[in-house]
Amino acid sequence: MGMAAEFKEFAMKGSVMDLAVGVVIGGAFQKIVDSMVTDMIMPFVGLLTGGVDFKNRFLVLQGGPFETLDAAQKAGAPVIAYGQFINQVVTFLIVAFTLFIVIKGVNRMRRDKA
Repeated sequence: MGMAAEFKEFAMKGSVMDLAVGVVIGGAFQKIVDSMVTDMIMPFVGLLTGGVDFKNRFLVLQGGPFETLDAAQKAGAPVIAYGQFINQVVTFLIVAFTLFIVIKGVNRMRRDKA
């Protein structure tokens, strides 16, 4: 069996194809979650914290002052973008909770079949 035939057999296995579909759907799901965090959840968090815009919260380590994170980064200043980190933590929590709910549902269906 040649290398091309072996690769074709490997690539066409069900588990590899399932993984490929999962990666594509995961990429699309990530965009939805990013939008939900940025456009829907963080404005409420900002409102609860007195109007803080977490996207633009940062600490300049050297140089500045800078009005925005983008301006500091374009100037090449070393910054700690803790607001973006907070956004990423919220995104992670949403994804983790969503996966928890999905896996819990799948496990329940498996138990019901048995």
